[in-house]
Amino acid sequence: MIRQIGNRKAGTNRASMRSLIMSKQMIERNPDPYNAEPEPSALIERFLTPQSLFYVRSHGAVPDLPAGHRIEVSGIGVKGRSFSVEELRAAFKTRSVTAVLQCAGNRRTDMQQVGKTSGDPWDVGAIGNAEWTGVRLADLLDAVGAPDADDLFVAFTGADEVDVEGEEAPFGISIAMAKARAPDVLLAWAMNDEPLAPEHGAPLRMVVPGYAGVRSAKWLTRIEVRDTPSEAPIQAHDYKLFPADVTAETADWSQGLTINAMPLNAAICSPGSGESLSAGEMRIEGYAIAYDRRVSRVEVSTTGGRDWCQATFADDPEAHWGWRRWSLDTTLAKGRQHLVVRAFDEAGQGQPERPDTMWNFAGYLCTAWHHVHVLVE
Repeated sequence: MIRQIGNRKAGTNRASMRSLIMSKQMIERNPDPYNAEPEPSALIERFLTPQSLFYVRSHGAVPDLPAGHRIEVSGIGVKGRSFSVEELRAAFKTRSVTAVLQCAGNRRTDMQQVGKTSGDPWDVGAIGNAEWTGVRLADLLDAVGAPDADDLFVAFTGADEVDVEGEEAPFGISIAMAKARAPDVLLAWAMNDEPLAPEHGAPLRMVVPGYAGVRSAKWLTRIEVRDTPSEAPIQAHDYKLFPADVTAETADWSQGLTINAMPLNAAICSPGSGESLSAGEMRIEGYAIAYDRRVSRVEVSTTGGRDWCQATFADDPEAHWGWRRWSLDTTLAKGRQHLVVRAFDEAGQGQPERPDTMWNFAGYLCTAWHHVHVLVE
């Protein structure tokens, strides 16, 4: 598993990252390297998550890349070339895609109620919905002559360094060629019509809609066409799913399920667990996401899962890869109340009821019904 590296040369230092967390009112999950998520109620105030409220997942220090930074493109069938961001903008058609990015460890705290896991204790905020602007990876691959073959992979290298089980290496990840050529996979330089902030991958990052956030490499330095997945430690020895009887010590990383496509999920963002509320009318709000399938229904229980009411979707634009915000107006009596949410996709698939049915030592992919306990006075 990853041992997160602290500050390195040319990286953003801890003091500057702490100033970010104070100005952004984020919940710090790891101070060094900086990992943070927004307050849940702030997360769903808008359809598009502002950069200032977008979760930050760092595996090492934030690199300080120079002006004119170039991205190398190489590999099978490719005549080696390099591009600056300005050259990409000039050479290819600009495209914008609205898409959720979500850490595979989102809602890990629910898993940790079942048993200890590795990784940062993410609540429901390691997720965000934004409009990303850049150029299609497919257009770049065509321009450099990359073969369109289903048995190939496209690997991405970032400027950040990580340590996985004692092996230090630049961040490296890969996706299958078929996904790489999907029309919504971007090399992005902007987020919600703003240049990327350093902590979100400036000057250029990948955006791979529908896949775990780890596949959307930040601080991109190299793209390589390969006949095997990336051999970088973070690809080969992390972000894999194992059964509950496997531990970090017994895991055979070659047998783990590589986490790519993300599953159906939903969460309550307001009220927050542990809040004290006034009795009477109130609104319960949150998000749901199904990625390549549409969220068809969200149901909320105010009785701990005994009875259910259908929530109403917010009047947001339809976005294939975006989330759906929802709300339910209800009345709560005095006492300790147990709120639950569950979602269904357009195929009728729902979420599992309990996190213990999906527990794994890394705390990945918690998609169980989300529970919130409040005190109504």
